[in-house]
Amino acid sequence: MSRVSSDPDTVTTTKPREETRARRIPPYHVILLNDDHHSMEFVVEVLCKALGCPLEQAVQLMLEAHHSGRSILWTGPKEVAELKQEQITTFHEVRARDGANLGPLGCVIEPAP
Repeated sequence: MSRVSSDPDTVTTTKPREETRARRIPPYHVILLNDDHHSMEFVVEVLCKALGCPLEQAVQLMLEAHHSGRSILWTGPKEVAELKQEQITTFHEVRARDGANLGPLGCVIEPAP
């Protein structure tokens, strides 16, 4: 679109504005998986330390994983979900009675619906 101004030597050109839309980042779930190896106390301790959640919430999340096989711990951007997963899996339980290293908790990320 061009238009001539009152000054004969000046031409103003304008372009139609392009519509910009914010692109939504798809969310990801951080999911705690149930296992029969780690103690409930260890799971609660890890959730409190890694996620900074209150004791009561950590117990609820642990029990949900214990009864249903999995528990959604956190939902958000993929990069942060990967970080939280890594933070959770850095803790390893060593069983007191025989010194066996039980390894990290089962924790995965997956796209949220």
